[in-house]
Amino acid sequence: MGEEKGLVRAPGRITREQYRFLEELVEQGQYESMSEAVRAALEHFRRAYASPRGVYLIGEALVGEGDEVAHVDLIIGDKSSPVGEAFARALSNPTMGHTPLLAVIRPNLPSKPFTLIVPKVTIRNMEDAGKIFGPAQMAVAKAVADAVEEGIIPREVVDDWVIVASVFIHPKARDMRRIYHYNYSATKLALRRAMMGYPPLEKIMYEKDRAKHPLVGFRAPRLWRPPYLQIALDIPDIEAVKRVLRAMPRSDSIILEAGTPLIKRYGVRVIREIREVVGDSFIVADLKTLDVGKVEVDLAFNETADGVCASGLASKETLDGFIYEARRLGIYSYIDMMEVENPVEKLRSLEKLPDVVILHRAIDVERRGEGPRWSYIKEIREAFKDERLLIAVAGGITPQTAPRALEMGADILIVGRYITQSRDVERAVREFMPYLRGDIDLFRVHVE
Repeated sequence: MGEEKGLVRAPGRITREQYRFLEELVEQGQYESMSEAVRAALEHFRRAYASPRGVYLIGEALVGEGDEVAHVDLIIGDKSSPVGEAFARALSNPTMGHTPLLAVIRPNLPSKPFTLIVPKVTIRNMEDAGKIFGPAQMAVAKAVADAVEEGIIPREVVDDWVIVASVFIHPKARDMRRIYHYNYSATKLALRRAMMGYPPLEKIMYEKDRAKHPLVGFRAPRLWRPPYLQIALDIPDIEAVKRVLRAMPRSDSIILEAGTPLIKRYGVRVIREIREVVGDSFIVADLKTLDVGKVEVDLAFNETADGVCASGLASKETLDGFIYEARRLGIYSYIDMMEVENPVEKLRSLEKLPDVVILHRAIDVERRGEGPRWSYIKEIREAFKDERLLIAVAGGITPQTAPRALEMGADILIVGRYITQSRDVERAVREFMPYLRGDIDLFRVHVE
C-alpha cells in the first residue's frame, strides 16, 4: 500500500511494516482478505484513540529457547493515560530486586518513546544486574528505536507516548549474545502485536482448546468437536480398568468415564489413579448424584475430574445446585435421564441446562428387550435449539448401532461392556473410530 493512499506513518493508520504484518495474518488464515484485516486494524486504533484517558495498548511475546529464553509483556500509550501513570509510579517507587530502569541504546542515549524496563525475576546480585543493565536493556532500547524507524510506532507520537516493558531474565542465563538476540526480537514482536491489537478474538477462540502451554505439558480437554466415544469403566476392579486403559488407542475423541460401580468400591480417589495412566484425557465421574449436588461436584473436582454426572431423578433443587457448582468450578455437568419419564420436561424445570444430557437405557431394562430412547434426541434439539447442549446415548451401543445414533443427532456414544469386556480392547475401540473425528490439528504446523 503506497503513501499516496495516506496509510503511512500517521497515528491510527497503517504503516508499511504493519501492512506486512497484516499480510502475514491473512496468509495464516486469521482474516479472509487484506481489506478485512485493514478494517480490523483501523477499528482497533479508533477504539484506542476514542478512550477518554488516551491510548492504552498491550503486547506480549515469547522468543528463544533454553535459559536465555525471552518473555516480554509491555504496555504502550499516552503519558496522560494509565500507561503514563504506571510509568511514573514505577520509576519513582522502585522495589528491592525489581528496580526499574530506562531502556538505553548506550549510556546517555535512551530510546523514544521513553521505555521503562521492569525485571520480572528478582535481581539477587551484580551478575543478575549485569544481564538486565547490559544486553537486555540494550535489546529493548534498540527494538523500540527500530520499531519507530520501521513505522511500527508512528514517529508523530514518540514524544507523547511511553512504554513499560516487563522483561524475564532467567538466573541461569549465561550467553549475553542470546540474551540480547532473544529480547530484541521479543520486544519488537510485542510492539507489533500491541499496535495491531493482536491477537484477534477469532484466533483466541480457535486456539483456546487446541493449544498446549509449553510449561504445563498437557492440554486441558474440552468437549467442542463431537461426536465423541465415551468409554464407561464400570468394572469394579482398578487393576482390570488399568489393563483396559493401557490397551486402548489414544484419541482426542475419546472420553473416559469413571463408572458408578468403580467409584462405589474405591471412592472418588480412583479418578486420580485413572489420571495417572491416561494423562490429559477427559475424565467424567459418574456419581449418579441424587442429593447434596454441590458437595459431590466438589469431591469429583478435587480429584481432577473434567466432568461429573448426576441422576435426572434428583430433585430440581439438587440438580440446580449441581449445575451451578459445576459451572462455578469450570467442569462439565452431565445429567443421566435413566428412568426419567419425560427428559424434556425435566430439563425445562431447571434454572440452567447441564452441559450434557444422557439418554440412557439401563442394563436391566435392556435385558427385557426395551429399545433405546433415541426419539428424545429430536425433541430435545427442538426444545432447546438456541442452547449449547450435548446429547449422549447409552445402553447397548455397538459399532452396528452407532451410525444410527449419530444420524439421529447424538453427540456422544457411551459404550461399556462391548469394549471393557472385549478380549481385544484395542480392536473394539477402533471399530468406533471411523464414526469419530480425527485428533486435533493432526497436520497442523505451529509457526508462531
